[in-house]
Amino acid sequence: MALSGEKPKWLTFDCYGTLIQWDEGLVSAVQKILDGKADTNIEARELIEVYDHFEHQLEQVRPHRCFRDVAGSALELAMKKLKLRYTESDIETLTGSISAMPPFPEVPRALGLLKDMGFQLCIISNTDDDIIAGNVAQLGGHVDRVITAQQAQAYKPSPVIFAHAHTALGVKKEDVVHICASPHLDLAAARDIGFRCVWIDRGTGRRPLPDYTPDEVFQNLTQVPTRFMELKWIS
Repeated sequence: MALSGEKPKWLTFDCYGTLIQWDEGLVSAVQKILDGKADTNIEARELIEVYDHFEHQLEQVRPHRCFRDVAGSALELAMKKLKLRYTESDIETLTGSISAMPPFPEVPRALGLLKDMGFQLCIISNTDDDIIAGNVAQLGGHVDRVITAQQAQAYKPSPVIFAHAHTALGVKKEDVVHICASPHLDLAAARDIGFRCVWIDRGTGRRPLPDYTPDEVFQNLTQVPTRFMELKWIS
């Protein structure tokens, strides 16, 4: 597939892993937690794998719970499964570290170029308002709106959070292009809802869905404004 059609009014973005250095930051945060535990040979990536399993499960449970609560419960369950002692300070270490995670080096400049081309920019993220605020503050002031799971009371890949975002922005799905790095959350939503989607494949080992092909695939955000210029999506 390839992008086509009219220039979108809005570009929407996944945040963590797309704009913000999630994988690197999460390993660092979990290592901090493990460093505070005596006599354990558990590695950070092992804890992250178990944590991810519980987090994704809990995000689908109704009624909606804020990300801080979901993450805390998932971390507690994961640590108990691995026979690690969980304390309330562990979730504060995790969420505090998330807020401080920096953008990928090319991101602020690429967002600035997209703004100069006339696009409005919005983040759609599975997090809470207070957690993502620290990340958005590092993006150069280019982001116009931030839609969180806390606001929508739903987590991706649920269509509820995207419907909430489109309503809040006053657009239809045809009016946006979504830019993301997550196959199982964002590409799944693009497949099911039908909006145009660019996948940022940063070489982390994530694989595209077997039954969906994104409209474009790039290695980083630098290539996005270049492609949009080729399409003459310039105001």
